[in-house]
Amino acid sequence: MNTATPPSLPAAYGDERQRDVANHLGMWTFIATEVLFFGGLFLAYVVYRVAYPAAFAAGSHTLNFWRGTLNTAVLLTSSLTMAMGDAYIKRGRRTALRNCVAATASLGVLFLAIKASEYQEMYAKHLVPGLPFDPAASPPLQLFVFLYFAMTGLHAVHMLIGLGLMAWLLRLNQRGRLTAAHHAPVEMFGLYWHFVDCVWVFLYPLLYLIPQR
Repeated sequence: MNTATPPSLPAAYGDERQRDVANHLGMWTFIATEVLFFGGLFLAYVVYRVAYPAAFAAGSHTLNFWRGTLNTAVLLTSSLTMAMGDAYIKRGRRTALRNCVAATASLGVLFLAIKASEYQEMYAKHLVPGLPFDPAASPPLQLFVFLYFAMTGLHAVHMLIGLGLMAWLLRLNQRGRLTAAHHAPVEMFGLYWHFVDCVWVFLYPLLYLIPQR
Protein backbone atom coordinates (compact mmCIF):
# COMPACT_ATOMS: atom_id res chain seq x y z
CA MET A 1 0.00 0.00 0.00
CA ASN A 2 1.27 3.47 -0.80
CA THR A 3 2.04 5.27 2.46
CA ALA A 4 3.04 8.64 1.02
CA THR A 5 2.57 11.48 3.46
CA PRO A 6 0.19 14.33 2.67
CA PRO A 7 1.71 17.62 1.53
CA SER A 8 2.98 19.98 4.21
CA LEU A 9 1.30 23.29 4.91
CA PRO A 10 2.29 25.89 2.24
CA ALA A 11 4.31 28.84 3.50
CA ALA A 12 1.53 31.25 2.51
CA TYR A 13 -0.62 30.00 5.41
CA GLY A 14 0.06 30.57 9.07
CA ASP A 15 -1.85 27.50 10.20
CA GLU A 16 -4.38 24.88 9.12
CA ARG A 17 -7.33 27.06 10.06
CA GLN A 18 -6.17 29.86 7.78
CA ARG A 19 -5.81 27.43 4.89
CA ASP A 20 -9.31 26.05 5.51
CA VAL A 21 -10.80 29.56 5.53
CA ALA A 22 -8.99 30.38 2.26
CA ASN A 23 -10.19 27.13 0.66
CA HIS A 24 -13.80 27.77 1.61
CA LEU A 25 -13.67 31.43 0.57
CA GLY A 26 -12.25 30.52 -2.81
CA MET A 27 -14.77 27.76 -3.46
CA TRP A 28 -17.80 29.80 -2.35
CA THR A 29 -16.62 32.71 -4.52
CA PHE A 30 -16.37 30.36 -7.48
CA ILE A 31 -19.85 28.95 -6.78
CA ALA A 32 -21.24 32.50 -6.53
CA THR A 33 -19.92 33.29 -10.01
CA GLU A 34 -21.47 30.08 -11.32
CA VAL A 35 -24.81 31.00 -9.77
CA LEU A 36 -24.69 34.28 -11.69
CA PHE A 37 -23.80 32.39 -14.86
CA PHE A 38 -26.71 29.97 -14.60
CA GLY A 39 -28.93 32.71 -13.20
CA GLY A 40 -28.94 34.54 -16.53
CA LEU A 41 -30.26 31.45 -18.30
CA PHE A 42 -32.85 30.83 -15.60
CA LEU A 43 -34.03 34.43 -15.85
CA ALA A 44 -34.32 34.21 -19.65
CA TYR A 45 -36.30 31.00 -19.32
CA VAL A 46 -38.74 32.49 -16.80
CA VAL A 47 -39.25 35.65 -18.88
CA TYR A 48 -40.02 33.71 -22.06
CA ARG A 49 -42.09 31.15 -20.16
CA VAL A 50 -44.35 33.99 -19.02
CA ALA A 51 -44.40 35.49 -22.53
CA TYR A 52 -45.19 32.19 -24.34
CA PRO A 53 -46.91 29.88 -21.83
CA ALA A 54 -48.64 27.67 -24.40
CA ALA A 55 -45.51 27.12 -26.50
CA PHE A 56 -43.38 26.35 -23.43
CA ALA A 57 -46.01 23.91 -22.14
CA ALA A 58 -45.95 22.21 -25.55
CA GLY A 59 -42.16 22.18 -25.44
CA SER A 60 -42.19 20.51 -22.05
CA HIS A 61 -44.37 17.74 -23.47
CA THR A 62 -41.66 16.98 -26.03
CA LEU A 63 -39.36 15.97 -23.16
CA ASN A 64 -39.41 12.57 -21.51
CA PHE A 65 -40.81 13.12 -18.02
CA TRP A 66 -39.68 9.76 -16.68
CA ARG A 67 -36.12 10.19 -17.90
CA GLY A 68 -35.98 13.56 -16.18
CA THR A 69 -37.39 12.07 -12.98
CA LEU A 70 -34.96 9.15 -13.07
CA ASN A 71 -32.06 11.52 -13.62
CA THR A 72 -33.15 13.55 -10.60
CA ALA A 73 -33.09 10.43 -8.42
CA VAL A 74 -29.68 9.44 -9.83
CA LEU A 75 -28.14 12.83 -9.17
CA LEU A 76 -29.55 13.16 -5.65
CA THR A 77 -28.15 9.72 -4.84
CA SER A 78 -24.76 10.82 -6.16
CA SER A 79 -24.83 13.74 -3.73
CA LEU A 80 -25.43 11.25 -0.92
CA THR A 81 -22.47 9.07 -1.90
CA MET A 82 -20.24 12.15 -2.24
CA ALA A 83 -21.25 13.37 1.22
CA MET A 84 -20.53 9.91 2.62
CA GLY A 85 -17.07 9.97 1.03
CA ASP A 86 -16.34 13.33 2.65
CA ALA A 87 -17.44 11.97 6.03
CA TYR A 88 -15.33 8.83 5.62
CA ILE A 89 -12.07 10.58 4.73
CA LYS A 90 -12.45 12.85 7.75
CA ARG A 91 -12.25 9.65 9.77
CA GLY A 92 -9.28 8.41 7.79
CA ARG A 93 -11.19 5.70 5.91
CA ARG A 94 -9.51 5.88 2.52
CA THR A 95 -10.97 2.66 1.14
CA ALA A 96 -14.50 3.83 1.94
CA LEU A 97 -13.70 7.16 0.27
CA ARG A 98 -12.53 5.36 -2.87
CA ASN A 99 -15.74 3.34 -3.01
CA CYS A 100 -17.92 6.42 -2.49
CA VAL A 101 -16.12 8.48 -5.14
CA ALA A 102 -16.30 5.55 -7.58
CA ALA A 103 -20.04 5.22 -6.88
CA THR A 104 -20.53 8.96 -7.39
CA ALA A 105 -18.66 8.84 -10.68
CA SER A 106 -20.72 5.84 -11.85
CA LEU A 107 -23.95 7.68 -11.05
CA GLY A 108 -22.64 10.73 -12.90
CA VAL A 109 -21.94 8.62 -15.98
CA LEU A 110 -25.42 7.08 -15.71
CA PHE A 111 -26.96 10.56 -15.56
CA LEU A 112 -25.12 11.63 -18.72
CA ALA A 113 -26.11 8.41 -20.51
CA ILE A 114 -29.78 9.02 -19.73
CA LYS A 115 -29.46 12.64 -20.84
CA ALA A 116 -27.77 11.54 -24.08
CA SER A 117 -30.71 9.21 -24.77
CA GLU A 118 -33.08 12.16 -24.31
CA TYR A 119 -30.97 14.25 -26.69
CA GLN A 120 -31.21 11.39 -29.19
CA GLU A 121 -34.98 11.43 -28.84
CA MET A 122 -35.06 15.19 -29.43
CA TYR A 123 -32.89 14.68 -32.53
CA ALA A 124 -35.37 12.11 -33.85
CA LYS A 125 -38.13 14.69 -33.40
CA HIS A 126 -36.10 17.29 -35.35
CA LEU A 127 -35.90 19.52 -32.28
CA VAL A 128 -32.19 20.34 -32.06
CA PRO A 129 -30.76 23.88 -32.37
CA GLY A 130 -28.55 24.36 -35.41
CA LEU A 131 -30.35 21.69 -37.44
CA PRO A 132 -33.56 22.01 -39.49
CA PHE A 133 -36.49 22.12 -37.08
CA ASP A 134 -39.72 20.25 -37.47
CA PRO A 135 -41.84 22.52 -39.75
CA ALA A 136 -44.62 22.34 -37.17
CA ALA A 137 -42.36 23.85 -34.47
CA SER A 138 -43.31 27.49 -33.91
CA PRO A 139 -40.61 30.09 -33.16
CA PRO A 140 -41.56 30.18 -29.43
CA LEU A 141 -41.28 26.38 -29.30
CA GLN A 142 -37.88 26.60 -30.97
CA LEU A 143 -36.90 29.11 -28.29
CA PHE A 144 -37.88 26.59 -25.61
CA VAL A 145 -35.73 23.95 -27.30
CA PHE A 146 -32.78 26.33 -27.49
CA LEU A 147 -33.03 27.17 -23.78
CA TYR A 148 -33.44 23.48 -22.92
CA PHE A 149 -30.24 22.55 -24.72
CA ALA A 150 -28.37 25.60 -23.42
CA MET A 151 -29.23 24.91 -19.78
CA THR A 152 -28.93 21.14 -19.76
CA GLY A 153 -25.87 21.23 -22.02
CA LEU A 154 -24.07 23.66 -19.72
CA HIS A 155 -25.03 21.50 -16.78
CA ALA A 156 -23.65 18.42 -18.57
CA VAL A 157 -20.34 20.22 -19.18
CA HIS A 158 -20.06 20.89 -15.44
CA MET A 159 -20.72 17.21 -14.80
CA LEU A 160 -17.98 16.19 -17.22
CA ILE A 161 -15.58 18.48 -15.37
CA GLY A 162 -16.74 16.87 -12.14
CA LEU A 163 -15.98 13.40 -13.49
CA GLY A 164 -12.47 14.54 -14.36
CA LEU A 165 -11.99 15.91 -10.85
CA MET A 166 -13.22 12.64 -9.38
CA ALA A 167 -10.54 10.77 -11.33
CA TRP A 168 -8.02 13.21 -9.82
CA LEU A 169 -9.38 12.53 -6.30
CA LEU A 170 -9.08 8.79 -6.83
CA ARG A 171 -5.48 9.27 -7.94
CA LEU A 172 -4.68 11.38 -4.89
CA ASN A 173 -6.29 8.79 -2.65
CA GLN A 174 -4.35 5.97 -4.28
CA ARG A 175 -1.10 7.83 -3.64
CA GLY A 176 -1.99 8.34 0.02
CA ARG A 177 -2.35 12.09 -0.34
CA LEU A 178 -5.79 12.20 1.26
CA THR A 179 -6.07 11.62 4.99
CA ALA A 180 -8.16 12.72 7.96
CA ALA A 181 -5.73 15.62 8.41
CA HIS A 182 -5.65 16.50 4.69
CA HIS A 183 -9.20 16.16 3.39
CA ALA A 184 -9.64 19.64 1.84
CA PRO A 185 -9.66 18.42 -1.81
CA VAL A 186 -12.55 16.06 -1.05
CA GLU A 187 -14.50 18.71 0.85
CA MET A 188 -14.02 21.35 -1.85
CA PHE A 189 -14.99 18.97 -4.63
CA GLY A 190 -18.01 17.90 -2.58
CA LEU A 191 -19.20 21.51 -2.53
CA TYR A 192 -18.77 21.70 -6.30
CA TRP A 193 -20.69 18.47 -6.89
CA HIS A 194 -23.52 19.52 -4.58
CA PHE A 195 -23.76 22.80 -6.51
CA VAL A 196 -24.07 20.89 -9.78
CA ASP A 197 -26.81 18.79 -8.22
CA CYS A 198 -28.61 21.89 -6.93
CA VAL A 199 -28.63 23.35 -10.45
CA TRP A 200 -30.44 20.25 -11.67
CA VAL A 201 -32.91 20.49 -8.76
CA PHE A 202 -33.96 23.84 -10.29
CA LEU A 203 -33.81 22.63 -13.89
CA TYR A 204 -36.02 19.62 -13.28
CA PRO A 205 -39.19 21.48 -12.20
CA LEU A 206 -38.63 24.31 -14.69
CA LEU A 207 -38.35 21.99 -17.67
CA TYR A 208 -40.36 18.93 -16.70
CA LEU A 209 -42.97 19.95 -14.11
CA ILE A 210 -44.10 23.60 -14.12
CA PRO A 211 -44.89 23.88 -17.87
CA GLN A 212 -46.93 20.68 -17.72
CA ARG A 213 -49.60 22.32 -15.61
